[in-house]
Amino acid sequence: MLGSIINIFRIRDLRNKILFTVALLVIYRIGFHIPVPGFNYEAQIAAANRADTAFGRAAEMMRMFTGGRLDQSSLFGLGIMPYITASIILMLLGEVLPALKKLRQEGQTGHKKIQEYTRYLTVLICIIQAMMFMKLLGGRELIHAGMERRAMFMGVIGMTAGTIFLMWLGEQIDEYGIGNGISLIIMAGIVSRIPWVMGEIWANRDFSLAPADGKYGPITIIFLVAACVFVIAGAILITQGQRRIPIQQAKQMRGRRMYGGQRHYLPLRVNHGGVMPIIFASSFMMFPPLILERLSGAFPGSDFLLMLNGAFDYRGYIYNVLYVVLIFLFAYFWVTVQFQPKEMAKNLRDSGSFIPGLRPGRRTAEYLETVMIRITYFGAAFLAIIAVIPVLLSVSLGISLGITNYLGGTGLLIVVSVSLDLVQKIEANLLMRSYDGFSSAGRIKGAYA
Repeated sequence: MLGSIINIFRIRDLRNKILFTVALLVIYRIGFHIPVPGFNYEAQIAAANRADTAFGRAAEMMRMFTGGRLDQSSLFGLGIMPYITASIILMLLGEVLPALKKLRQEGQTGHKKIQEYTRYLTVLICIIQAMMFMKLLGGRELIHAGMERRAMFMGVIGMTAGTIFLMWLGEQIDEYGIGNGISLIIMAGIVSRIPWVMGEIWANRDFSLAPADGKYGPITIIFLVAACVFVIAGAILITQGQRRIPIQQAKQMRGRRMYGGQRHYLPLRVNHGGVMPIIFASSFMMFPPLILERLSGAFPGSDFLLMLNGAFDYRGYIYNVLYVVLIFLFAYFWVTVQFQPKEMAKNLRDSGSFIPGLRPGRRTAEYLETVMIRITYFGAAFLAIIAVIPVLLSVSLGISLGITNYLGGTGLLIVVSVSLDLVQKIEANLLMRSYDGFSSAGRIKGAYA
C-alpha cells in the first residue's frame, strides 16, 4: 500500500491531476464560508441546530446530499443539487423527446450540446430554488430588519452564481483532475463534517455504566462504532457487487483458421443507481414536514394538522414506511432510465456474442431485464436499511440524528462509494503505466453473485 502511494507521486501526470483536484476542493471549502449579506447568521445557526425541527433536518440533509449549507446563507447554500436536477431532467427528456435522443446518439458532439442545455437549465432551477430558499428564511425572520428586498436580491444572485461556480469546478475536475467532480464535491462536504461529529461524541462522552441524559455511554459508543463498520462493509460489498452473465462469442472461420469462441462475462451491478435513490427519496420526504410546520403555525388549533405532523415525524412509522417505499420506487426508476436491455441485446448480437441457452435479440433482452429487476431488489433493500439505520440509532440510543447520519447512514455510504470509485481510477492509472495497484492480488475487482 505504501509503495503504491509513493508510485502515485512518481508519475508526473497522475500527481498533477491529484494536486489539481485537491486545490479545487480547497477553493470549494473556502467559498463554502463566504456569506450573503443581509442575514442574521446567529439566528440561522440556532434554527438549524434544532435538529428536532423540520428546518433543522432539512438543513442537515442539504448539507449532506448537496454540499450546500442551508443553516447559513453562503454563496454555496444551494450546493450542487440544481445541476444534478437539471442533468436528471434532461436524461428523462432524452427518453421522450426524439431530438434529445438523437443528440445522445451523436457521440461527443451531442454530449457537448446536452451539457450546454444542462447549464442553461441549471441557471433556471437555481433562480427558482434560491427564491424559495429566500422566502423560507424571510418568513422565519432570519433577515435583518429593513434589508428584506436587498437580501432577497443578493441571495438569489449570489447563490445562483455560487452553484454555477460549483458546476464549473466539477467540470474542471472531470477534465483535468481525477474522479467524478460532482461526487467529490459532495464527499468533501461530508468529510468536512466528520471532525465536528467526532468532537460532539467526545464532548458528550460518559464512560460510567449509568450515563446521564444526553450523554453517550460505552454501550452507545460501541453500537455506533458497530453501525459504522457495518455500513462501511456493506457499502463496499453492495458497490462492488456484480451479477456476471456468461457471454459466449460465436466461432468464425477465416481462411483455414477459426477465430472467436472465447467465453467472457457481462457484469450487472447489484446497486445500479448508487446513492441516487436515497437522495431522491430524502428530497421528497424533506418537503412535507416543512410545509406542515408552516401550516401548523398558521392554524395552531387544527387537530388534523397535529395528526399529520405526528405521521410525518422522522421517528414515526408512517414516515419511515413511505421513505422505504420511495427508495424502492426510485431504485427501479433509475434502473429503468439508465439500463437499456434491448440495446445491450442488440450490441451483443451485432458483435457475434450470445448468452448460452438463449436466442439473440428479444429473448436475451427479456432475460437481462429479469435479472436486473431481481438484483435491483436486493440493492434497493440494502439502501433502505442504510437509510433507516440513523433513525433507529437516534431513537433507540438517544443519539443526535446529525451524528448518526454521518457515522451510520447515508453520509458514510456516499463517502465509501465515491472513495472506491476514486481508488479504482487511480489504480487504473498505475496499472496503465506498469505499476502495481493497491491490492497485492492484482486489480481491485467487484464481488459477484
